Formats: sequence, structure tokens, C-alpha cells
Amino acid sequence: MTQVLGFELLNEEGRARTGRLTLAHGQVETPIFMPVGTQGTVKTLTPHELKEVGAQIILGNTYHLYLRPGHDLIRRLGGLHAFSSWDRPILTDSGGFQVFSHSGLNKITEEGVFFRSHIDGSHHFLTPELSMEIQNALGSDIMMAFDECVPYPAEHGYVMHSVERTTRWAGRCKEAHKATGRQLLFGIVQGGVYPDLRAESARQIREIGFPGYAIGGLSVGEPKEIMYDILESTVPLLPKEKARYLMGVGTPVDLVEGVYRGIDMFDCVMPTRNGRNGMIFTWDGPLNIKNAAFAEDRRPPEPECSCYVCRNFSRAYLRHLYKAGELLALRLNSYHNLYFYLTLMEKVRQAIREKRFEAFRRDFLARYQGR
Repeated sequence: MTQVLGFELLNEEGRARTGRLTLAHGQVETPIFMPVGTQGTVKTLTPHELKEVGAQIILGNTYHLYLRPGHDLIRRLGGLHAFSSWDRPILTDSGGFQVFSHSGLNKITEEGVFFRSHIDGSHHFLTPELSMEIQNALGSDIMMAFDECVPYPAEHGYVMHSVERTTRWAGRCKEAHKATGRQLLFGIVQGGVYPDLRAESARQIREIGFPGYAIGGLSVGEPKEIMYDILESTVPLLPKEKARYLMGVGTPVDLVEGVYRGIDMFDCVMPTRNGRNGMIFTWDGPLNIKNAAFAEDRRPPEPECSCYVCRNFSRAYLRHLYKAGELLALRLNSYHNLYFYLTLMEKVRQAIREKRFEAFRRDFLARYQGR
């Protein structure tokens, strides 16, 4: 019997919820954090290690894989799963955020975006149709519609035109998507920090119709309070029976606060990028492992953690590795940080199932923020 792909809502406590995404390469329990594998790899970690830390699904980047090594090559080699030896689900973003983040290298038109490669300066033209072609070739389980991600701050009029273009592009993406029954295409709600434009974007994207919906264009410099306010007003406008994805967010606090407001999926480079820069996440807040205070600290990075790093190494050793410039420091820090993030999501799911998420949120925030 053919498995029906999509989202199933399982438990609710307030707006927080658990669910299950059934995808071509397996099921994903939500809420979930997705490690970012920008160029076909989550930096410093092997697929086997990603499974050890509890990764159910990872993210790949359309922009980077298009530029190097090229989507046609990956398709010929069996798709991104075979190419990277990852047999669990993959979500690919549309490339939009990366194109717009290199604002000095692009030019936006109705048809798409002209941009110069940050690698070699070569000229390219990324359209909704090409984004679909690339993602179809990569073979990801979840594809994202090509959208225009506006900067912060931006004028209301500019964002309004951006929302309208994003809607037109979303329609073109849905039409161009080579639906094989194995790849789900999610739509993206934009609108900057303007509640009226977020509401209008949500209405338009819902009207087109997608099996899942993302909120894009947040965590781009706006104050946290504004981001949370936008989530408060926007999430209820998305279909309850479909998965909700907050793109590019964020800190452990952001994840808990996002779940509290009804988000099911998150991704961010923070656990791996910060790990490579010497930051270790703990239940009592982040540690800067470079600090001299840890030079003789025999304790594990997080005494309550059962990951491989915390079972075997001390803060003193991790500090030594980092100060000595050893590559193992980057691997161990990243391993622990992803384990921490995914364990946090596991605890969140369990708390929602047991109808104690409100208490969990309160206790977590008080401890993590030192209040």
C-alpha cells in the first residue's frame, strides 16, 4: 500500500503541538530542529554522527549546490541522498535567502533574480522555474517555493510589492514543480514586520494551496519581541492540519518560544557555527569554552548531557583543543551542540504529549536565561 505523504497532528497544549511528517525517506516527529547541511554536509559531522545526535531530517541549500557541484551532476549520481550518503529526509530551501543576502551581487526582476556567484563572480539568473528544476534534481523530500526575502528594516510599500511578487512566484513554482508523489512543495509567507502584510501573504499563499507552510523573512535583524509578535498574529492564519516551518531560527529560547506559538519545524546554523567559534550550549545557558576559567575544569561541557562528548571529555580538554587550533575541537563542539538542540526538541515533544509544556517552558527559560 502506498504511504500517504504529509502531516498528521497528534497532540496539542495551547498552541504548542506534536505531529508526524510522513516523507519519502521516513517519518519525522515534530516539533523538530533540522541541522543545516548547506553544501551537502553538516559541517564537520558524518551522516552516522548525525544519526547518533538524533537528527531526523537535515537541510540542503539550493543556491550553493547549484553553484557547486551543480544539480545535474548530483542528479546523475543518484540525487542528494545517494550523493551524501544520507538515507533520512532532506529539506531543500529555494535559494532565495542566499540570493537576496548577497544584495550587492543581485538584481531583482519580475521573472527572477540576476546574481553573481560569490565563488567566482560568474553571472546567473535564478527563477522560480529553475529553483524547482534544481530541487527536483536534488530529490529532496521537502522543497521550498522561491520567494523574495526582504531586509530589515524595509518600508511598507516595498514589502507590499515583495509580498505580491512572492505570491506570483509561488504560483509559478507550484506549476513548475515536477510532482512525482515523492517531493512535497511548501509555500512561504513573507511580509516583513508588518502584521497586515503577513496576513495578506498568508491568505494569498493559502489560496494557492500547499502541503506545508513556512514563515520566512524573520530573524534578519529585527528585535526578538517583534519576531514573537509576528508569530503570534501569523501562525493562527496557517492551516492547522498542515506543517508550519519557521525558517532560519534560532536560539534554544527561540525554539521553545516558537513551539509555544504553534511552530513545528526549525533550522539554523547556530549550533554548528557557534560550536566552531567556541560556544557550547548547556541547560544553564551558553559557555564560551575559550575562557581561561575552564583551563583546569574537569567537568563535562554539560553535566546532565549523555552525548559522546560529555561522556568522554572535560571542559579543560575542549578548551585546550580549541586554543591549540585542533580540528577535533570544531567536531566535538558541533556534535554536542546538535545533540543539545535535538534533545531539547525531544523534551519539548514529551512535555506536550504529557500536557506539561507550559511548566516546561517556564522552567527552561528561567534556568537557561539565569532568572
